[in-house]
Amino acid sequence: MAATTSSFMFHKPPTSSPCRTRIGSFTSSKFIKAQSSDVRKEHVVIVGGGIAGLATALSLHRLGVRSLVLEQSESLRTGGTSLTLFKNGWSVLDSIGVANHLRTQYLEIQGMVVKSEDGRELRSFNFKQEDESQEVRAVERRVLLETLASQLPHDTIQYSSRLVKIEASSNGDTLLEFIDGSKLLAQIVIGCDGIRSPIAKWMGFSEPKFVGHCAFRGLASYSGGQPLESRVNYIYGKGLRAGYVPVSSTKVYWFICFNSSSPGPKITDSTVLKKQAKELVENWPQELLNIMDSTPDDTIIRTPLVDRWLWPAISPPVSAGKVVLVGDAWHPMTPNLGQGACCALEDSVVLAKKLARAINSNDTSVEEAFKSYGSERWPRIFPLTIRANLVGSALQWDNPVVCSVRNNIVIPKLVRLGPLLEHTNFTSENL
Repeated sequence: MAATTSSFMFHKPPTSSPCRTRIGSFTSSKFIKAQSSDVRKEHVVIVGGGIAGLATALSLHRLGVRSLVLEQSESLRTGGTSLTLFKNGWSVLDSIGVANHLRTQYLEIQGMVVKSEDGRELRSFNFKQEDESQEVRAVERRVLLETLASQLPHDTIQYSSRLVKIEASSNGDTLLEFIDGSKLLAQIVIGCDGIRSPIAKWMGFSEPKFVGHCAFRGLASYSGGQPLESRVNYIYGKGLRAGYVPVSSTKVYWFICFNSSSPGPKITDSTVLKKQAKELVENWPQELLNIMDSTPDDTIIRTPLVDRWLWPAISPPVSAGKVVLVGDAWHPMTPNLGQGACCALEDSVVLAKKLARAINSNDTSVEEAFKSYGSERWPRIFPLTIRANLVGSALQWDNPVVCSVRNNIVIPKLVRLGPLLEHTNFTSENL
Protein backbone atom coordinates (compact mmCIF):
# COMPACT_ATOMS: atom_id res chain seq x y z
CA MET A 1 0.00 0.00 0.00
CA ALA A 2 1.67 3.18 -1.14
CA ALA A 3 0.97 5.39 1.81
CA THR A 4 0.13 9.08 1.68
CA THR A 5 0.35 10.91 4.98
CA SER A 6 -0.41 14.52 4.09
CA SER A 7 -4.10 14.28 5.06
CA PHE A 8 -3.73 11.49 7.59
CA MET A 9 -5.10 12.07 11.10
CA PHE A 10 -3.11 10.56 13.95
CA HIS A 11 -4.27 9.67 17.45
CA LYS A 12 -1.49 8.11 19.45
CA PRO A 13 -1.45 4.34 20.08
CA PRO A 14 -1.65 2.84 23.56
CA THR A 15 1.49 2.80 25.69
CA SER A 16 1.52 1.23 29.13
CA SER A 17 -2.16 1.98 29.72
CA PRO A 18 -5.20 2.13 27.42
CA CYS A 19 -5.33 5.28 25.32
CA ARG A 20 -8.38 7.53 25.51
CA THR A 21 -8.00 9.95 22.64
CA ARG A 22 -10.44 12.83 22.31
CA ILE A 23 -12.36 13.17 19.06
CA GLY A 24 -14.65 16.17 19.20
CA SER A 25 -16.50 15.88 22.50
CA PHE A 26 -16.08 12.13 22.85
CA THR A 27 -13.28 9.96 24.15
CA SER A 28 -12.40 7.24 21.68
CA SER A 29 -14.10 4.44 23.62
CA LYS A 30 -17.37 6.41 23.92
CA PHE A 31 -17.17 7.40 20.25
CA ILE A 32 -16.81 3.81 19.16
CA LYS A 33 -19.66 2.69 21.39
CA ALA A 34 -21.94 5.45 20.14
CA GLN A 35 -21.20 4.67 16.51
CA SER A 36 -21.16 0.88 16.84
CA SER A 37 -24.13 0.41 14.50
CA ASP A 38 -22.19 2.12 11.68
CA VAL A 39 -18.85 0.45 12.28
CA ARG A 40 -17.90 -2.85 10.69
CA LYS A 41 -16.01 -5.21 12.98
CA GLU A 42 -13.14 -7.48 11.96
CA HIS A 43 -10.80 -9.77 13.83
CA VAL A 44 -7.49 -9.55 11.90
CA VAL A 45 -6.95 -6.65 9.50
CA ILE A 46 -3.88 -6.25 7.29
CA VAL A 47 -3.31 -2.75 5.95
CA GLY A 48 -1.54 -2.92 2.59
CA GLY A 49 -1.83 -5.36 -0.31
CA GLY A 50 1.81 -5.50 -1.37
CA ILE A 51 4.23 -8.39 -0.95
CA ALA A 52 4.34 -8.18 2.85
CA GLY A 53 0.57 -7.88 3.20
CA LEU A 54 -0.37 -10.69 0.84
CA ALA A 55 2.35 -13.03 2.16
CA THR A 56 1.17 -12.40 5.72
CA ALA A 57 -2.46 -13.02 4.73
CA LEU A 58 -1.53 -16.25 2.93
CA SER A 59 0.64 -17.43 5.83
CA LEU A 60 -2.25 -16.87 8.23
CA HIS A 61 -4.65 -18.58 5.81
CA ARG A 62 -2.42 -21.67 5.70
CA LEU A 63 -2.57 -21.70 9.51
CA GLY A 64 -6.36 -21.44 9.59
CA VAL A 65 -6.65 -17.75 10.49
CA ARG A 66 -8.83 -15.51 8.36
CA SER A 67 -7.74 -11.94 7.70
CA LEU A 68 -8.98 -8.95 5.74
CA VAL A 69 -6.46 -7.14 3.52
CA LEU A 70 -7.15 -3.43 2.93
CA GLU A 71 -5.52 -2.08 -0.23
CA GLN A 72 -5.83 1.59 -1.15
CA SER A 73 -5.61 1.02 -4.91
CA GLU A 74 -8.63 0.13 -7.02
CA SER A 75 -7.10 -3.23 -7.96
CA LEU A 76 -3.99 -5.30 -7.32
CA ARG A 77 -1.00 -3.03 -7.91
CA THR A 78 0.77 -4.63 -10.83
CA GLY A 79 3.27 -1.84 -11.51
CA GLY A 80 6.96 -1.98 -10.77
CA THR A 81 9.65 -4.06 -12.38
CA SER A 82 11.39 -7.04 -10.86
CA LEU A 83 12.95 -8.12 -7.59
CA THR A 84 15.67 -10.64 -6.83
CA LEU A 85 14.93 -13.44 -4.40
CA PHE A 86 17.69 -15.47 -2.74
CA LYS A 87 17.31 -18.84 -1.04
CA ASN A 88 15.79 -17.34 2.12
CA GLY A 89 12.98 -15.83 0.08
CA TRP A 90 12.41 -19.07 -1.80
CA SER A 91 12.30 -20.99 1.48
CA VAL A 92 9.38 -18.82 2.61
CA LEU A 93 7.60 -19.17 -0.73
CA ASP A 94 8.05 -22.95 -0.44
CA SER A 95 6.56 -22.90 3.06
CA ILE A 96 3.41 -21.09 1.90
CA GLY A 97 3.03 -23.25 -1.21
CA VAL A 98 3.69 -20.93 -4.16
CA ALA A 99 7.38 -21.37 -4.97
CA ASN A 100 7.11 -24.13 -7.55
CA HIS A 101 4.53 -22.18 -9.56
CA LEU A 102 6.95 -19.26 -9.77
CA ARG A 103 10.00 -21.43 -10.48
CA THR A 104 8.45 -22.63 -13.73
CA GLN A 105 8.33 -19.04 -15.00
CA TYR A 106 11.71 -17.64 -13.99
CA LEU A 107 15.31 -18.53 -14.70
CA GLU A 108 17.66 -19.68 -11.97
CA ILE A 109 20.65 -17.33 -11.93
CA GLN A 110 23.91 -19.25 -11.99
CA GLY A 111 26.34 -16.56 -10.91
CA MET A 112 27.49 -12.99 -11.27
CA VAL A 113 30.13 -11.00 -13.11
CA VAL A 114 31.54 -7.60 -12.12
CA LYS A 115 32.88 -5.19 -14.74
CA SER A 116 34.35 -1.70 -14.85
CA GLU A 117 32.63 1.05 -16.80
CA ASP A 118 34.90 0.40 -19.79
CA GLY A 119 33.64 -3.21 -19.96
CA ARG A 120 36.70 -4.87 -18.42
CA GLU A 121 35.78 -7.96 -16.37
CA LEU A 122 37.00 -7.63 -12.79
CA ARG A 123 35.69 -10.83 -11.22
CA SER A 124 33.12 -13.56 -11.71
CA PHE A 125 31.43 -15.93 -9.26
CA ASN A 126 29.31 -19.08 -9.43
CA PHE A 127 26.60 -19.21 -6.79
CA LYS A 128 26.52 -22.99 -6.43
CA GLN A 129 30.29 -23.16 -6.04
CA GLU A 130 30.05 -20.71 -3.18
CA ASP A 131 26.98 -22.34 -1.61
CA GLU A 132 25.37 -25.50 -3.03
CA SER A 133 22.03 -24.62 -1.44
CA GLN A 134 21.87 -21.11 -2.90
CA GLU A 135 18.95 -20.29 -5.18
CA VAL A 136 18.70 -16.95 -6.97
CA ARG A 137 15.95 -15.87 -9.34
CA ALA A 138 14.61 -12.51 -10.41
CA VAL A 139 10.82 -12.41 -10.28
CA GLU A 140 8.39 -9.90 -11.76
CA ARG A 141 6.69 -8.09 -8.91
CA ARG A 142 3.36 -8.21 -10.74
CA VAL A 143 3.41 -11.98 -11.07
CA LEU A 144 4.48 -12.50 -7.46
CA LEU A 145 1.55 -10.41 -6.22
CA GLU A 146 -0.92 -12.14 -8.55
CA THR A 147 0.33 -15.54 -7.42
CA LEU A 148 -0.04 -14.72 -3.72
CA ALA A 149 -3.48 -13.20 -4.25
CA SER A 150 -4.70 -16.21 -6.26
CA GLN A 151 -4.17 -18.47 -3.23
CA LEU A 152 -6.35 -16.39 -0.91
CA PRO A 153 -10.11 -16.76 -0.42
CA HIS A 154 -11.91 -14.53 -2.92
CA ASP A 155 -13.18 -12.04 -0.31
CA THR A 156 -9.83 -11.50 1.45
CA ILE A 157 -8.75 -8.29 -0.31
CA GLN A 158 -10.82 -5.10 -0.08
CA TYR A 159 -9.72 -2.50 -2.62
CA SER A 160 -10.21 1.30 -2.70
CA SER A 161 -9.53 1.39 1.06
CA ARG A 162 -7.35 4.45 1.63
CA LEU A 163 -6.80 4.90 5.35
CA VAL A 164 -7.14 8.47 6.64
CA LYS A 165 -7.43 8.03 10.40
CA ILE A 166 -6.44 5.49 13.02
CA GLU A 167 -7.15 5.60 16.73
CA ALA A 168 -6.99 3.28 19.70
CA SER A 169 -9.90 2.40 21.96
CA SER A 170 -9.70 1.72 25.68
CA ASN A 171 -10.31 -2.02 25.22
CA GLY A 172 -7.36 -2.50 22.85
CA ASP A 173 -9.28 -2.49 19.56
CA THR A 174 -8.34 -0.08 16.78
CA LEU A 175 -10.71 2.12 14.81
CA LEU A 176 -9.78 2.65 11.16
CA GLU A 177 -11.46 5.33 9.06
CA PHE A 178 -11.23 5.52 5.27
CA ILE A 179 -11.39 8.30 2.73
CA ASP A 180 -14.98 7.43 1.80
CA GLY A 181 -16.07 7.95 5.42
CA SER A 182 -16.51 4.28 6.25
CA LYS A 183 -15.13 2.91 9.52
CA LEU A 184 -13.83 -0.45 10.65
CA LEU A 185 -13.12 -1.67 14.17
CA ALA A 186 -10.27 -4.20 14.23
CA GLN A 187 -9.17 -6.39 17.11
CA ILE A 188 -5.76 -6.91 15.49
CA VAL A 189 -4.05 -4.64 12.95
CA ILE A 190 -0.99 -5.64 10.90
CA GLY A 191 0.67 -2.70 9.16
CA CYS A 192 2.10 -3.74 5.79
CA ASP A 193 1.62 -0.32 4.27
CA GLY A 194 5.08 0.26 2.88
CA ILE A 195 7.98 2.65 3.23
CA ARG A 196 5.85 5.72 4.02
CA SER A 197 3.60 3.77 6.38
CA PRO A 198 0.94 5.88 8.13
CA ILE A 199 0.66 3.17 10.77
CA ALA A 200 4.40 3.35 11.50
CA LYS A 201 4.11 7.12 11.81
CA TRP A 202 1.15 6.70 14.17
CA MET A 203 3.31 4.39 16.28
CA GLY A 204 6.06 7.01 16.55
CA PHE A 205 8.55 5.86 13.93
CA SER A 206 10.62 8.47 12.10
CA GLU A 207 10.39 9.00 8.36
CA PRO A 208 12.85 6.84 6.36
CA LYS A 209 16.09 8.69 5.64
CA PHE A 210 17.36 9.42 2.14
CA VAL A 211 20.79 7.78 1.74
CA GLY A 212 22.20 9.97 -1.02
CA HIS A 213 21.49 7.72 -4.00
CA CYS A 214 18.65 7.38 -6.50
CA ALA A 215 17.93 4.54 -8.89
CA PHE A 216 16.41 4.07 -12.32
CA ARG A 217 14.85 0.67 -12.93
CA GLY A 218 13.39 -0.96 -16.02
CA LEU A 219 12.24 -4.26 -17.47
CA ALA A 220 13.38 -4.99 -21.02
CA SER A 221 11.22 -7.21 -23.20
CA TYR A 222 12.31 -9.51 -26.07
CA SER A 223 9.48 -11.15 -27.99
CA GLY A 224 11.95 -13.42 -29.79
CA GLY A 225 13.88 -14.35 -26.64
CA GLN A 226 16.51 -12.45 -24.66
CA PRO A 227 20.20 -13.18 -25.49
CA LEU A 228 21.89 -13.19 -22.06
CA GLU A 229 23.52 -15.87 -19.94
CA SER A 230 21.84 -16.66 -16.63
CA ARG A 231 23.97 -14.46 -14.43
CA VAL A 232 23.82 -11.08 -12.73
CA ASN A 233 25.92 -8.42 -14.43
CA TYR A 234 27.28 -5.48 -12.41
CA ILE A 235 29.14 -2.46 -13.78
CA TYR A 236 30.91 -0.14 -11.35
CA GLY A 237 31.90 3.43 -12.20
CA LYS A 238 32.63 6.55 -10.16
CA GLY A 239 29.57 7.51 -8.12
CA LEU A 240 27.55 5.48 -10.59
CA ARG A 241 26.79 1.79 -11.05
CA ALA A 242 24.49 -0.34 -13.12
CA GLY A 243 23.31 -3.92 -13.24
CA TYR A 244 21.16 -6.24 -15.29
CA VAL A 245 19.92 -9.79 -14.93
CA PRO A 246 17.76 -12.08 -17.08
CA VAL A 247 14.39 -12.67 -15.46
CA SER A 248 12.82 -15.11 -17.90
CA SER A 249 13.32 -16.23 -21.48
CA THR A 250 11.86 -12.90 -22.68
CA LYS A 251 12.53 -10.37 -19.87
CA VAL A 252 15.66 -8.65 -18.52
CA TYR A 253 15.67 -6.42 -15.43
CA TRP A 254 18.15 -3.53 -15.20
CA PHE A 255 18.99 -0.69 -12.84
CA ILE A 256 21.23 2.37 -12.67
CA CYS A 257 22.14 3.83 -9.27
CA PHE A 258 23.60 7.33 -9.07
CA ASN A 259 24.67 9.77 -6.36
CA SER A 260 22.34 12.66 -5.64
CA SER A 261 22.29 15.40 -3.00
CA SER A 262 18.51 15.19 -2.75
CA PRO A 263 15.66 12.85 -3.74
CA GLY A 264 14.86 15.23 -6.60
CA PRO A 265 11.48 15.99 -8.19
CA LYS A 266 9.02 13.23 -8.96
CA ILE A 267 8.96 12.63 -12.71
CA THR A 268 6.14 10.58 -14.20
CA ASP A 269 6.93 11.05 -17.91
CA SER A 270 8.52 7.70 -18.81
CA THR A 271 10.19 9.04 -21.95
CA VAL A 272 11.99 11.65 -19.85
CA LEU A 273 13.05 8.99 -17.36
CA LYS A 274 14.47 6.79 -20.12
CA LYS A 275 16.38 9.73 -21.62
CA GLN A 276 17.87 10.67 -18.25
CA ALA A 277 18.89 7.10 -17.52
CA LYS A 278 20.61 6.65 -20.88
CA GLU A 279 22.50 9.93 -20.52
CA LEU A 280 24.10 8.67 -17.32
CA VAL A 281 25.68 5.65 -19.03
CA GLU A 282 25.98 6.77 -22.65
CA ASN A 283 29.64 5.68 -22.85
CA TRP A 284 29.23 2.42 -20.95
CA PRO A 285 29.20 -1.12 -22.44
CA GLN A 286 26.89 -1.47 -25.43
CA GLU A 287 25.15 -4.52 -24.00
CA LEU A 288 23.63 -2.35 -21.24
CA LEU A 289 22.54 0.30 -23.73
CA ASN A 290 20.94 -2.32 -25.96
CA ILE A 291 18.95 -3.65 -23.01
CA MET A 292 17.72 -0.15 -22.21
CA ASP A 293 16.70 0.33 -25.85
CA SER A 294 14.62 -2.85 -25.58
CA THR A 295 12.75 -1.53 -22.56
CA PRO A 296 9.15 -0.32 -22.90
CA ASP A 297 9.06 3.24 -21.62
CA ASP A 298 6.18 2.56 -19.25
CA THR A 299 8.22 0.07 -17.20
CA ILE A 300 10.90 2.63 -16.25
CA ILE A 301 10.77 4.17 -12.78
CA ARG A 302 13.02 6.44 -10.74
CA THR A 303 13.12 6.24 -6.95
CA PRO A 304 15.21 7.75 -4.16
CA LEU A 305 16.79 5.10 -1.92
CA VAL A 306 15.89 5.32 1.76
CA ASP A 307 16.21 3.29 4.94
CA ARG A 308 15.46 3.40 8.65
CA TRP A 309 17.92 2.19 11.29
CA LEU A 310 16.11 0.60 14.24
CA TRP A 311 18.41 1.73 17.03
CA PRO A 312 17.88 -0.18 20.30
CA ALA A 313 16.28 1.84 23.10
CA ILE A 314 15.65 4.71 20.65
CA SER A 315 13.33 3.35 17.96
CA PRO A 316 9.77 2.45 19.01
CA PRO A 317 8.97 -1.26 19.41
CA VAL A 318 7.49 -3.11 16.45
CA SER A 319 4.10 -3.32 18.13
CA ALA A 320 1.77 -1.13 20.14
CA GLY A 321 -0.88 -3.21 21.84
CA LYS A 322 -2.51 -5.29 19.11
CA VAL A 323 -1.02 -3.26 16.24
CA VAL A 324 2.19 -4.54 14.61
CA LEU A 325 4.40 -3.76 11.59
CA VAL A 326 5.76 -6.04 8.85
CA GLY A 327 8.27 -5.50 6.03
CA ASP A 328 9.07 -2.03 4.68
CA ALA A 329 6.61 -0.43 7.07
CA TRP A 330 8.95 -1.44 9.91
CA HIS A 331 12.42 -1.71 8.38
CA PRO A 332 12.83 -0.05 4.96
CA MET A 333 16.29 -0.89 3.64
CA THR A 334 18.31 -0.13 0.54
CA PRO A 335 18.34 -2.80 -2.20
CA ASN A 336 22.10 -3.36 -2.15
CA LEU A 337 21.89 -6.87 -0.67
CA GLY A 338 18.69 -7.87 -2.47
CA GLN A 339 17.00 -8.51 0.87
CA GLY A 340 14.06 -6.10 1.12
CA ALA A 341 11.47 -8.51 -0.27
CA CYS A 342 13.18 -11.54 1.26
CA CYS A 343 13.05 -10.02 4.74
CA ALA A 344 9.41 -9.02 4.29
CA LEU A 345 8.63 -12.64 3.40
CA GLU A 346 10.55 -13.83 6.46
CA ASP A 347 8.62 -11.40 8.66
CA SER A 348 5.32 -12.67 7.31
CA VAL A 349 5.81 -16.33 8.25
CA VAL A 350 7.43 -15.63 11.62
CA LEU A 351 4.60 -13.29 12.61
CA ALA A 352 1.88 -15.57 11.25
CA LYS A 353 3.12 -18.55 13.25
CA LYS A 354 3.26 -16.59 16.50
CA LEU A 355 -0.08 -14.88 15.95
CA ALA A 356 -1.88 -18.09 14.94
CA ARG A 357 -0.54 -19.80 18.03
CA ALA A 358 -1.82 -16.97 20.22
CA ILE A 359 -5.25 -16.98 18.57
CA ASN A 360 -5.69 -20.74 18.60
CA SER A 361 -4.48 -21.39 22.15
CA ASN A 362 -4.47 -19.79 25.57
CA ASP A 363 -0.73 -20.17 26.01
CA THR A 364 0.11 -16.59 25.05
CA SER A 365 -1.64 -13.30 24.32
CA VAL A 366 -1.59 -11.44 21.01
CA GLU A 367 0.49 -8.69 22.61
CA GLU A 368 3.03 -11.24 23.84
CA ALA A 369 3.13 -12.86 20.40
CA PHE A 370 3.90 -9.50 18.79
CA LYS A 371 6.65 -8.76 21.30
CA SER A 372 8.15 -12.20 20.65
CA TYR A 373 8.07 -11.52 16.90
CA GLY A 374 9.92 -8.25 17.40
CA SER A 375 12.51 -9.86 19.69
CA GLU A 376 13.18 -12.57 17.13
CA ARG A 377 13.28 -10.38 14.04
CA TRP A 378 15.13 -7.28 15.28
CA PRO A 379 18.58 -8.96 15.66
CA ARG A 380 18.34 -10.00 12.02
CA ILE A 381 16.79 -6.87 10.52
CA PHE A 382 18.89 -4.17 12.21
CA PRO A 383 22.34 -5.45 11.09
CA LEU A 384 21.07 -6.19 7.58
CA THR A 385 19.75 -2.67 7.17
CA ILE A 386 23.09 -1.17 8.20
CA ARG A 387 25.05 -3.62 6.09
CA ALA A 388 22.99 -2.85 2.99
CA ASN A 389 23.56 0.85 3.55
CA LEU A 390 27.32 0.48 3.95
CA VAL A 391 27.66 -1.77 0.90
CA GLY A 392 25.77 0.79 -1.17
CA SER A 393 27.94 3.62 0.08
CA ALA A 394 31.11 1.72 -0.81
CA LEU A 395 29.82 0.94 -4.30
CA GLN A 396 28.90 4.59 -4.86
CA TRP A 397 32.38 5.97 -4.16
CA ASP A 398 33.26 8.72 -6.63
CA ASN A 399 36.89 9.37 -5.67
CA PRO A 400 39.00 8.21 -8.68
CA VAL A 401 41.83 6.86 -6.49
CA VAL A 402 39.48 4.94 -4.22
CA CYS A 403 37.58 3.55 -7.22
CA SER A 404 40.85 2.42 -8.79
CA VAL A 405 41.79 0.53 -5.61
CA ARG A 406 38.32 -1.02 -5.49
CA ASN A 407 38.41 -2.15 -9.12
CA ASN A 408 42.03 -3.29 -9.28
CA ILE A 409 42.66 -4.74 -5.81
CA VAL A 410 39.58 -5.16 -3.63
CA ILE A 411 37.21 -6.81 -6.12
CA PRO A 412 39.72 -8.93 -8.11
CA LYS A 413 41.81 -10.13 -5.15
CA LEU A 414 40.09 -9.65 -1.80
CA VAL A 415 36.33 -10.11 -2.13
CA ARG A 416 34.87 -13.50 -1.21
CA LEU A 417 31.26 -14.08 -2.17
CA GLY A 418 30.48 -16.80 0.38
CA PRO A 419 30.63 -14.57 3.47
CA LEU A 420 28.66 -11.90 1.61
CA LEU A 421 25.75 -14.34 1.20
CA GLU A 422 25.65 -15.68 4.76
CA HIS A 423 22.66 -13.45 5.46
CA THR A 424 20.56 -15.66 3.15
CA ASN A 425 20.81 -18.56 5.62
CA PHE A 426 17.18 -18.52 6.77
CA THR A 427 14.93 -21.57 6.54
CA SER A 428 11.17 -21.61 6.89
CA GLU A 429 9.36 -24.87 7.61
CA ASN A 430 6.15 -25.64 5.75
CA LEU A 431 3.05 -24.11 7.31
